[in-house]
Amino acid sequence: MSFMSVSSSKSPLSVLDGQLLKSILVIAIPVTLQTILFSSKGLIDVIMIGQLTEQDIAAAGVAGRALFVATILLSGVTAAGSMLAAQYFGAKDQQGVQRSVALTWVMASVTALLPVIMFVFCGMSVMSLASQQETIKLLGTEYLFFTSFSLLCIAFTGSIAAGLRSMHQASVSTWLSGIGIALNVLLNWVLIFGRLGVPELGLKGAAIATLISSLLEVAMTLAYLSYKKHILLFNMATLRKALNQSALIRFARLALPTTTNFILWAGGLFTYTAIMGQTGEEGLVALSVMTPIEAFSLSFLGGIANASSVIVGNQLGAKNEELAYAQAIVFTALAFIVTLIVAVSMYLLRDSVLGLFTALSTETRELANTFYLILCVGIVLRSLPTTMVVGVLRAGGDVKFCLYQDLFTQWGFGIPIAAVGAFVLGLSPDIVFAMFFLETLFKWFACVYRFRSKKWINFLAH
Repeated sequence: MSFMSVSSSKSPLSVLDGQLLKSILVIAIPVTLQTILFSSKGLIDVIMIGQLTEQDIAAAGVAGRALFVATILLSGVTAAGSMLAAQYFGAKDQQGVQRSVALTWVMASVTALLPVIMFVFCGMSVMSLASQQETIKLLGTEYLFFTSFSLLCIAFTGSIAAGLRSMHQASVSTWLSGIGIALNVLLNWVLIFGRLGVPELGLKGAAIATLISSLLEVAMTLAYLSYKKHILLFNMATLRKALNQSALIRFARLALPTTTNFILWAGGLFTYTAIMGQTGEEGLVALSVMTPIEAFSLSFLGGIANASSVIVGNQLGAKNEELAYAQAIVFTALAFIVTLIVAVSMYLLRDSVLGLFTALSTETRELANTFYLILCVGIVLRSLPTTMVVGVLRAGGDVKFCLYQDLFTQWGFGIPIAAVGAFVLGLSPDIVFAMFFLETLFKWFACVYRFRSKKWINFLAH
């Protein structure tokens, strides 16, 4: 990669020592596993729902995209808290870590109320943005109603997970997430299909299962923190200290661009879903099948990116700028290699994966197969930009650049071109789906240029 040629007293190979490998084992692997587990939850939901009807699959796909936008909104808030916590931990300031997590939870909870209110009272309007079929809209609206309340749970568990990652204790939240997902699968089996004497609720059962498992995960997290008397178990006194003017201003400077960045990006993904919905039901169903598969395949990349944010942020907090720069290169190369392996594995397993969706008609299955092949190429294209934007650049607090880049490439280029392809040129769904990945090509050049400039390197733990 061309950006590796930048002069630095520390080369990428020289930082591949025992300390970095230990950090990867302690942080990168648990964070990646947690991301995989979180993504597998959506994949398992759709596979189980895939035993019902194509309308259920489409409704879950559209509603799932809307929930994903809301979840990403919360991720923007928790990412800001993670940036501060990682640098405070690097500066060996545990009280600073605690205050950061407490502040993150408050801001995330307030933020979560917005989509909860929207989904509860305006769910039908949300579904209408991507589909005009009454059955799909009714099913999706009911699904959104129940799952919306789980966002308040995510605000808490996401804030704690960000703090644990920053303290190199990512394995704790990974275990808690794993148990939560296992409970969700069990509840899905009971409520969707009517097992153990419970009425068969179908898609509504999947939504209720998501809410119950989220509540149980919050309870388990609180129980663990209390048992360990953990530093992250903050109280009202901590909250009062955290909610001071200077802390709020510093948090807002990071959170507003980051959250805006995340919501615009996730909103763009929902817009892509709405564009695909205009190509016909088959395209919408095929995209609904691809959505959890894409999320699962990119979870490996997301885990590496989040881990790089923590490790690079720790080095910046300790003011080891050259080491942070060299480690960032290592993580970017690692992300590309891992993503390539994932793409090849996906290609080899395509028949087995698509065979899990038994409700698909022959025509929809063929279209989904084409989408799947396009996705295998697309996830490789996303390797470098995702690692840079989600991990490296954000670790240094370079949130405005990340915002402007996504705003231009996605909303100024990718979405308009896809919309023209679908609405004006009337292109087939598979061509429109391929156009969704065009924006990634521009991000490669922008990210490499910004990384080489080193303008992303900032000290945040004041």
